[in-house]
Amino acid sequence: MLVEDHQTMLWGLQTLVDAERPRMTVVGTARTCDEALAGAAQLAPDVILLDLDLGGVSTVEFLPELLANGVSRALVLTAAHDPDLLDLAVRRGARGILHKEVTAEQVIKAIAKIHRGELWFDADTMDRVFGQMLGWRRALRPDPPEEKHAALTARERAIVSAAVEHSGCANHEVAQRLFISEHTLRNHLSSIYRKLDVPNRLGMYVYAIRHGLVQPQPGETGPRHERLNGH
Repeated sequence: MLVEDHQTMLWGLQTLVDAERPRMTVVGTARTCDEALAGAAQLAPDVILLDLDLGGVSTVEFLPELLANGVSRALVLTAAHDPDLLDLAVRRGARGILHKEVTAEQVIKAIAKIHRGELWFDADTMDRVFGQMLGWRRALRPDPPEEKHAALTARERAIVSAAVEHSGCANHEVAQRLFISEHTLRNHLSSIYRKLDVPNRLGMYVYAIRHGLVQPQPGETGPRHERLNGH
């Protein structure tokens, strides 16, 4: 679904996306926040490509509600460069940020990545947002905190590896792959979060990759953010 208040830009984006059929298609458009909220609820699109400014109204305030259907993922396409505004959009659920000077090819590539559960952020945004989320300070030594790693049991290390490898899966799907119950998985995850001092699965993913606890799969450029937050 495309959310953009400028008719020419909206037409251009729709033409661009529909040219990729059958791989992707536009299921709906919106030019106001009310239209966007109604469309997200009714259509449950896989990806919502939206501008942050709709006629002077900030869509950042509506992002959590836009994503309330549990299916849609938000990709921001904006002319804004204010890091505070962009970081707020990420904290409220945006999976990626594109600036309007990007190429058409980058727009299509970003939509495809967001659909696969990946992220589309530049390095500065990643450092700011995930550093804030995990409470890290740039002054900290980059060496892995071995004492935290040593506190993990072999089973917990296996769970970290599985959760990272299958980061696009919900908890019950990860539990099935490990042949344990979802309740047991949640208990293990709670213990892991406490030992690594991270808030959730997204925090665990970023921690594990950054500190070498788990190696990313070949070709991965960043954490796939599918259903990670809050689990």
